[in-house]
Amino acid sequence: MMQRRDTRRAPGPRPGGHMAAMMKGDTAQDFKGSMKKLIAYLDKYKIAMLVAILFAIGSTAAGIVGPKILGNATTTLFEGVIAKMQGTGDIDFDKIGQIVLTVLVLYLASTLFSYIQGWIMADVSTNIAYRFRRDIAAKINRMPLKYFDQTTQGEVLSRITNDVDTLNQTLSQSLSQIITSVVTVIGVLAMMLSISWQMTLAALVVIPLSGVVVSVIVKQSQKYFKQQQDYLGHVNGHVEEMYGGHIVMKAFNGEKKSIEKFDYYNDTLYDSAWKSQFLSSLMMPLMRFIGNVGYVFVAILGGWLAVRGTITVGDIQAFIQYVRSFTQPLTQLANISNILQQTAASAERVFEFLEEDEEVVETEDPVSLDKVEGNVEFKNVHFGYDPEKPVIKNFSAVAKPGQKIAIVGPTGAGKTTLVKLLMRFYDVNEGAILVEGHDIRDFTRQDLRRNFGMVLQDTWLYNASLLENIRYGRPDATDEEVESAAKAAHVDHFIHTLPDGYEMVLNEETTNISQGQKQLLTIARAVLADPRILILDEATSSVDTRTEVLIQEAMDSLMEGRTSFVIAHRLSTVRNADLILVIDNGDIVEQGTHDALLDKGGFYADIFNSQFERVSVE
Repeated sequence: MMQRRDTRRAPGPRPGGHMAAMMKGDTAQDFKGSMKKLIAYLDKYKIAMLVAILFAIGSTAAGIVGPKILGNATTTLFEGVIAKMQGTGDIDFDKIGQIVLTVLVLYLASTLFSYIQGWIMADVSTNIAYRFRRDIAAKINRMPLKYFDQTTQGEVLSRITNDVDTLNQTLSQSLSQIITSVVTVIGVLAMMLSISWQMTLAALVVIPLSGVVVSVIVKQSQKYFKQQQDYLGHVNGHVEEMYGGHIVMKAFNGEKKSIEKFDYYNDTLYDSAWKSQFLSSLMMPLMRFIGNVGYVFVAILGGWLAVRGTITVGDIQAFIQYVRSFTQPLTQLANISNILQQTAASAERVFEFLEEDEEVVETEDPVSLDKVEGNVEFKNVHFGYDPEKPVIKNFSAVAKPGQKIAIVGPTGAGKTTLVKLLMRFYDVNEGAILVEGHDIRDFTRQDLRRNFGMVLQDTWLYNASLLENIRYGRPDATDEEVESAAKAAHVDHFIHTLPDGYEMVLNEETTNISQGQKQLLTIARAVLADPRILILDEATSSVDTRTEVLIQEAMDSLMEGRTSFVIAHRLSTVRNADLILVIDNGDIVEQGTHDALLDKGGFYADIFNSQFERVSVE
């Protein structure tokens, strides 16, 4: 984990030249494009959202009509008081009571409709988050290994956790508010016009000013929202990386460098977060101030019109309520515009990941073999992670069924790269790799990999029982088959010495068993898978001599009758290989049996003798 490097992140503690250039590029690249993609993603929910909109309209309409009807009660009360003072009549409390009861029913209906609309939108937003996570998980399985070699785990996890959570929260809150606010603005505007067009114009004077304020703040804050989401991923990636490799980091006194790097990411996250939040927090008070200015204009004009007898006192009271109702949704929309910026930033990162290049598309007419014997041929293979810098140059070799092929050579010669090519984690640049005479690119990846079993130097076990970790090799295996595979791998005995036996659960870091025990478990997993072709990559390099003997016995049993490719630094472990391929700088420099290569006295003999001499000295 410590070797992974995110090429998009800067290593230095503080920005200067290169760092400043990187930060400058952290602004949102395509706000409108991201929102269009998100809207297209929501197309599946258009019926549910339409129903929610109808309930929102019903809720808002009931709430909007209320003030005008309540204004009639005010007018009736005012006229009754005047009539009583003049001795010409009395207050009509029955009529006022009917009006109040009508308003109460409307408000209850508005609340009920609002609840239903909120429930629908919460369901929609949660479903969207579920789909995003499902699509990202499926995308991960279609991504080429090259992407993960260049990107930290924390950066990928941030897309599926932080960014999707942001989308879920903002959509569940913002969509409901957008619908309600838009309907409220339209409805209130209609009611205001029905009372007085002059007062309505006075109230609308503030809208252009509001638009200018919103556009200025949005333009300034969007880049900080994008940078905030980016550096949240960087912080997560660094913490995950340092936690996974904290022993190595401490052993090499890397605390200071790690803290400096964390401080840089954290400081940048802090700067972008407070700037984005500060700018977004300006929106509400500025909009409230503009709304109050409009309210003052309306109050003055309303009083003048009432004095002239153009409108009634109840209409003024209702209109003032509508002005409040009109500015509130405008303020909400302005506030939502900031939330939408965060939504767009998260959506941009999610869609950016979903649109990453995938593995080469599977062939339309794949080869399907009923039986695989184990014939493998490398035919003039050329490959480089960067095509301009080849790692393997014109590599050719043939492995016959049941043969044990050893691949040896110095570090960086291209041994592990051959394994990645054989499993189609990468595709060759030139040449071909054949299995049973068929180019491996003519198989589906699933069918190809079904015929391979791998035991690597870096063991991979997960947080589950020992039984389930072995069963990972063949998920439909019975408990008896799992135990049989464990016995064949010489791991059954140590499992029975554990408190819970096969039901013992490995912790997340798999530190509650030894390295040798981990290796034996992975061999048991390969035994259970029962592949025709085996790949063993430095499987005994990190264990003690006694455990190495056990692992070697388990591997010998596993390799029996199977075509095996064994990558090893300890040449003593490959003496009995049917064919030894000696690789240097991506080419086969020698090949033959152990004895023949020693008799030749070439490159292999030099490596073997140097190891023998080192052991003798020790």
